[in-house]
Amino acid sequence: MKRILIIEDDLNIAELERDYLQLNGYEADIAQDGMLGLKKALTGLYNVIIVDLMLPGKDGYQITKEIRDKFEIPVIIVSARNEDIDKIRGLGFGADDYVTKPFSPAELVARVKSHITRYERLKGKIIASEVINHRGLEINTASHKVFINGKEVQMTTTEYGLLVFFATNPNIVFSKEHIFETLWGDEYLGETATVAVHVQKIRKKIERDPSNPEFIETLWGTGYRFNS
Repeated sequence: MKRILIIEDDLNIAELERDYLQLNGYEADIAQDGMLGLKKALTGLYNVIIVDLMLPGKDGYQITKEIRDKFEIPVIIVSARNEDIDKIRGLGFGADDYVTKPFSPAELVARVKSHITRYERLKGKIIASEVINHRGLEINTASHKVFINGKEVQMTTTEYGLLVFFATNPNIVFSKEHIFETLWGDEYLGETATVAVHVQKIRKKIERDPSNPEFIETLWGTGYRFNS
């Protein structure tokens, strides 16, 4: 059975989330303090972490960053803060999704299910060619390792899956919507802004000058293209 950790200081909201998750076949634990939540998250016992931003002890941004430094598991931020800058910042710290309060508990369960499915699909994805090479960029699909000019760079599961998608479809322009549906699934309820944030993070890892990318090119108003 999949285990979910809810880091939320509002007990009414936390218990509502827990009850809906349990009704849908998940185990769910609650932590009402940021420090305790992070300690539980770093045990590695959970398949998804749901975290609020405003928490006593340690805020959700820092919790997300510290989880991401150690694990690739899906992290979903749930917050009353609904400005785009908050969403971009949360995704930038490594969150996979951002849900704005108030929300439907059924929607949250659907997102949890979608993230687990996507994570397991990306972790288990094997393609025919074991090594992909593009101008100093090497992707070993057997080991899920990425190298740039011989030096290994660390990728999250989402970043790796997105990079493999680009590298196996070079010189083709894809819209954010198409990329989103391909990697996250058309049943997923998130936002296409997720794509842009992950592209920025990949560029920082593989491009000599992320502000003037050579590999992943932005075509304004159209989408992205991977240049081989």
